[in-house]
Amino acid sequence: VSTRMTKDGEQSLVDERHEQRLEQLEKGEPVVTSHGDQDKSKINMSTALEMCFCAGGLMLFFLAYGVIQERIMTQPYGDEGAMFKYSAWLVFSNRIVAIIASVFILIWQGKPLAPEAPISKCFAISFSNTTATYFQYEALKYVTFPTQTLGKCGKTIPVLILGSLIGGKKYELKNYVVCIFITLGCTIFSLTGDISAKSSPQEDSFFGLILMGGYLFFDGFTSVFQEILFHGYKMSTYNQMLYVNLCSGILTLSALVMTDQLVPSIMFSIQYPALFFNSFLLSLAAMLGQVVIYHSIRTFGALFFATVMTTRQLVSIMLSCLLYFHPLTMGQWLGASVTFAAIYYEGVSKKSRSKH
Repeated sequence: VSTRMTKDGEQSLVDERHEQRLEQLEKGEPVVTSHGDQDKSKINMSTALEMCFCAGGLMLFFLAYGVIQERIMTQPYGDEGAMFKYSAWLVFSNRIVAIIASVFILIWQGKPLAPEAPISKCFAISFSNTTATYFQYEALKYVTFPTQTLGKCGKTIPVLILGSLIGGKKYELKNYVVCIFITLGCTIFSLTGDISAKSSPQEDSFFGLILMGGYLFFDGFTSVFQEILFHGYKMSTYNQMLYVNLCSGILTLSALVMTDQLVPSIMFSIQYPALFFNSFLLSLAAMLGQVVIYHSIRTFGALFFATVMTTRQLVSIMLSCLLYFHPLTMGQWLGASVTFAAIYYEGVSKKSRSKH
């Protein structure tokens, strides 16, 4: 018994130190250790590598998700050339795989399956995430391509504002300036390339602008509120992942039932096993992406996640240009330079703060 109490006490101390480290990292404060500057340098290097791993994971899994999703929604199945058109079924499949993975990981880690925060809080995240997705797709019908691009590249600004208003976080003026330049750089990069093939309305409608504003609000609210749950209720990564996906699954299943899409989706999967395999790969990519998302928000905060998701578009376009030998325009080089210069400045300023 005494041995177990000692182990529990040591684990509690490790968890407490880990939480202190997370809070220091979020505030940009130096991580103080009892082994001097050498250990501090090791921790900073470890943190930098972890951030690179998270950023790379987000880009990799979402790139795979996009490729598989395009295959499912745009390519025919079977000799009849049947097209799958029930996107809500794909979302539901993603939630089921994420729920199963969360349960197995929690059991493997020996952590409780009971919710560590009120279910209503998890439902709020699910609702805001679902609403953001709906607003995003609907807005594409009513706004021009430049407005769509600005909306996709401007995710960091709502996170700053909502983080201050809802999360009670204090950001410096420098954070706002860096986010503005990242948004500006990504927008320039996207708009100065070949956009002639993009199909979109010729002018923005007021309703479309409202939808785009709603998308930015709910998208920012989702990640900020996730961060609040992590630190306010000390939720573990996979406990939040389990219950947010459970709530999202209930919402999606309700939508499938109300729109009479549940049975046709199941029958299509039975008739064309290739769809079942593709949807499983899609759900696997989505689940792995969620693991990185939750870890990123819990460890580095909502602003880091929003920054990575903003620059993801720029990186994916650059990779496409390299793979298919499409030359970048001067405007794209300018946009990329502005974006990466802002990110580099943010990284250097954090490193210099950690030395003082």
